[in-house]
Amino acid sequence: MTIQIPGPIGPLEAIVEGPEEGVTPQPVICIICHPLSTEGGSLHNKVVTMTSRALRESGVSTIRFNFRCVGGSIGEFDHGQGESEDLVAVAAYAAENFPDHELWLAGFSFGAYVSIKNAKRLNAKFLISIAPPVGRDWDFAAIDLPECPWLIVQGDADEIVDPEKVYEWVSSLTDLAEPPELVKVPETTHFFHRRLMDLRGVIKNSIKRHLPNA
Repeated sequence: MTIQIPGPIGPLEAIVEGPEEGVTPQPVICIICHPLSTEGGSLHNKVVTMTSRALRESGVSTIRFNFRCVGGSIGEFDHGQGESEDLVAVAAYAAENFPDHELWLAGFSFGAYVSIKNAKRLNAKFLISIAPPVGRDWDFAAIDLPECPWLIVQGDADEIVDPEKVYEWVSSLTDLAEPPELVKVPETTHFFHRRLMDLRGVIKNSIKRHLPNA
């Protein structure tokens, strides 16, 4: 269902989807953040939609939304600052409409940066980061790191995000009470070309033990 969520500067376009039929519903709502707005990222990105599919096949409800300046969402690109406020607005919608659900966050590339940056602020209970853009234009050193269970998925043949920088960054996260689970996907490019089903499997397998009704 496509809806308009009130955002900090105007409406945000979003799609809300429930669990797939035939699976045990989970009291979890996951907000999924898309890749870079200025490079064609949107809620229709294939990695974003596959992430949503994997979650819904596991009983989780999802919200995919467009950051400001994308699709039907109002505003201009704001380098992660305004986009953080967009995410906060969507989280407020989720809290109002799914009051008995845990909040999970997921993000791909730029969306991974925004969701990581705001996971602690929003008290997320689980975080999925796909190809986080470490070493690019975003300051990961300044992030107040999340304190929830955390899955990081990185393609070994990523041509946009340097996999080695991601691996080094993950290795540096020694102060966390629960280290992230890092899954390296071999022979896989940034957009998981021909590897989307592998991504689906990684997500479904990794979240099993974190589902409230597992």
